[in-house]
Amino acid sequence: MTSDHSAASRSGLLAAKLRALVAARFGAAERVPVDFPGGAGLVAGDVAWLLIDADPLKAFGPALVWADRQEVTELHLLVEDQAPILARRAACFAEPPTVWQVDGTTIEPVPPASVATAADAESAPALAELLVDADLEVIVEDGIVRGEINGLEVARIVHGHTSTGVPIDEPIIEVGVGHADRELTAMLHGGLSPVDQLARVVEIVRTHRRPGAERHPLNQLAPERWLRARLVADPARVGLARLRPLEPAVPRPNLRDRAVAMAIGEAADGEPVVVACSVGIDLDLVPAAADARLAASPEARLLLVVPARDDHPVTRQLAARLLDPAEIVPIEGDWRTP
Repeated sequence: MTSDHSAASRSGLLAAKLRALVAARFGAAERVPVDFPGGAGLVAGDVAWLLIDADPLKAFGPALVWADRQEVTELHLLVEDQAPILARRAACFAEPPTVWQVDGTTIEPVPPASVATAADAESAPALAELLVDADLEVIVEDGIVRGEINGLEVARIVHGHTSTGVPIDEPIIEVGVGHADRELTAMLHGGLSPVDQLARVVEIVRTHRRPGAERHPLNQLAPERWLRARLVADPARVGLARLRPLEPAVPRPNLRDRAVAMAIGEAADGEPVVVACSVGIDLDLVPAAADARLAASPEARLLLVVPARDDHPVTRQLAARLLDPAEIVPIEGDWRTP
């Protein structure tokens, strides 16, 4: 009861805030309040304003779908956080919404953010060789060298300080699945050599993260990265000649949150291709994929690879709305199987 009351109160406050912001910028007029999950909405004919209270980037896809269903032709998105990045993603679409930065009691239109340059990883060749010797998928993301098993990180090379903030003079390998597991491994098995620590974790993860294994947390995490790992190992599965992991335009928040897994490569004729992998129906897939293509290779063909069961009309609808539309590539059968 208290939770429902709190949610209703929050919804009412957002609705009142939106009315005030819109009236201050666009003038007083008759506008109809509408519900929008994670925010509040106003509609006047075929024009709508949405105040986004949830994660703006995650809410962007749902906002576009909502606008289509409401037959809105002019959409305004009001956000307090990440407005420039949201404006950059919006610019990837035909007839894009206008993004407004909320600043107290006023709103201002926001220009798109420039694309950030991917950070280079610091050199530690001997440690990187240990990851290779352990038969891990070695990738660089957010300037960190990581070792993965079927897309699940089990080790990383850290510089300057450990995950717990302890200063270090030389780079080291931290072993474990996620921040908490790396800390636990360091506490319980710190006396083992990096090779032995790696061997222990690799054995555990490989037991569970494989096709046909019984359901386990280790094979439920980051399925989109597992799909990417399969395609990088066998790009011909989606008609490509070469494929390698690609950083997203916006870093993945954490291990447990779903995030689109990106890759870049070439078709047999040398045509550049950017691939976005997703498992489950994710309305962030198209905006995130378009943003990553913009950062890596704006002229590349964009493929959205999903299991066949997740090939949903709403994803195709969003893909077709891009200025340079994306192609959906459904994977039939068990995508985990090589």
